[in-house]
Amino acid sequence: MDIKAPDLGVDSAEVSEIMVEVGDVIAKDDNIILLESDKASVEVPSSAAGKVTKISVAVGDQVSEGMVLIELESAEDSAESDDDSAADDKQQASDTEADAKPETKAEPAATESKSSAKPASNAGKATTYALPDLGVDEAQVSEIMVSVGDIVTADQSILLIESDKASVEVPAPVAGKIEKILVETGDMVANGQDFIVIMSSSTDAADESESTSDSAEPKHSAPAKAEEKAATKTTGEPKQAEKSTTPNAVASKQADKLTEAQVNEKLVDVYAGPAVRKLARQLGVDITQVNGSALNDRILKEDLFAHVKESLSTQKTAPASGNVASASLPSLPDMSNVEIWGETTTQDLSRLQKVSIPQLNYNTLLPQVTQFDLSDITETEKLRGELKGSMKAEGIGFTILAFVVKATAYALMQHPRFNSHLSDDNTQVILRKSVNMGIAVATDDGLIVPVIKNVQDKGLKQIAIEIGELAVKARDKKLTTKDLQGASFTISSQGNLGGTAFTPLVNWPQVGILGVSEASMQPRWDAKKQSFEPRLMLPLSLSYDHRVINGADAAVFTRYIATLLADPRRILL
Repeated sequence: MDIKAPDLGVDSAEVSEIMVEVGDVIAKDDNIILLESDKASVEVPSSAAGKVTKISVAVGDQVSEGMVLIELESAEDSAESDDDSAADDKQQASDTEADAKPETKAEPAATESKSSAKPASNAGKATTYALPDLGVDEAQVSEIMVSVGDIVTADQSILLIESDKASVEVPAPVAGKIEKILVETGDMVANGQDFIVIMSSSTDAADESESTSDSAEPKHSAPAKAEEKAATKTTGEPKQAEKSTTPNAVASKQADKLTEAQVNEKLVDVYAGPAVRKLARQLGVDITQVNGSALNDRILKEDLFAHVKESLSTQKTAPASGNVASASLPSLPDMSNVEIWGETTTQDLSRLQKVSIPQLNYNTLLPQVTQFDLSDITETEKLRGELKGSMKAEGIGFTILAFVVKATAYALMQHPRFNSHLSDDNTQVILRKSVNMGIAVATDDGLIVPVIKNVQDKGLKQIAIEIGELAVKARDKKLTTKDLQGASFTISSQGNLGGTAFTPLVNWPQVGILGVSEASMQPRWDAKKQSFEPRLMLPLSLSYDHRVINGADAAVFTRYIATLLADPRRILL
């Protein structure tokens, strides 16, 4: 039986840890592989129970949906062979015991006990369930929507999880009764972490009783094996030390230098995922010098930030101007002196605001510039006015934003450099062949950016529909992780909030973001009529990563969007 990789939410991910070995007997939903991508770390559970006969991947491999991870001998096959051998052993033992103690009847009694216990297992089973892929390394439990003893239905929302990307409601995996809640409000949780124990309904239990029997013990065997492997890895360090004691290594150590092979060996020994390693490279941090705070000394992004902060605080003199991180602000002065500062009070940031700070820190490392322009949307607004009545009759809100999204998507296809990412080593630009447009939406908890996929293939009506649907889901906290992933460019529209222009922050790893301010009537000179005419002008603000985009190219791109918005018929050409 092949156990394959499920939908990972990304194109591919790296095998960070293999949590089982050939010969292990596992239960359904036992974690078998730890996968890591730029978005998250995901523990992949087994979709069936059985004995591991083959492991088809190795640590460091890139896997995608549908790839075979391990091969199992099903529990039924192994049980049959075990039963045959057990029956022979039992018969021999029975004959021997009969000779020694002919009056003993304990074995038939035990047999009756086992047979009478089987029907009871179908009446309902308390099963521990793990969190699904959250799309991030970790998130905070914002709200627990159920209590112990509650009866829930399958897919009923039971937990509200908040991260820097979204508020996500975790549904109940099965219908049944809540036996135990394993997390509390405020806890930081990760993908695959056990979070609830549910006594499934009789129907569910009957369907799953065979595959989930005795799952409580194997469920926790995978983490135990992971710790055992980590211990084995730790005990293996003297062997690595032996390698470094070769004459060449000693000589290079005396010279206070490391060879490239030794550096690579150290990097391999570091327990950190691809996303953390990438961030370390961007921050210029030697990841081998960072202390990990997670299980088995695993390094998290927070550990990198703490390392940088500690390094800055211990510097005796001002660092060189090339160190971007040195621009951090000093601590606030003592605000307790009422005579100087007056009375003060404190107000907590929302969870979404707090977890957005690391992403904003990435953005401050970018050398970004903003290009401003105006688009004459007088004729486009007339067209929108003609169409919005029929759209409204269908329940569709038809705003100027739909035109902005369509025009920007078309412009990105003509200027693909704005629809790209910069490679980790800063040597290549990765061009996107499709436009996944992030749309910034203001909510009570803060700004959130859902994504419309493949905008280049959609018309104005479909774009307007999806803008409305995503806005409602964002405000109702119904967005899923897939709704928030994969954006290649972002639009931030301030609608009718006022203002003439602003400088939106590029959302790393994207290289551009378009800000749209409130349109206003302005006098524009008509050379043919030799007079000023009132025109509806829409302010555009394009911020871009100057490492990838030149100023001249940004000016041309912004002017191109303005031209398309002035006359959307150009898109048809």
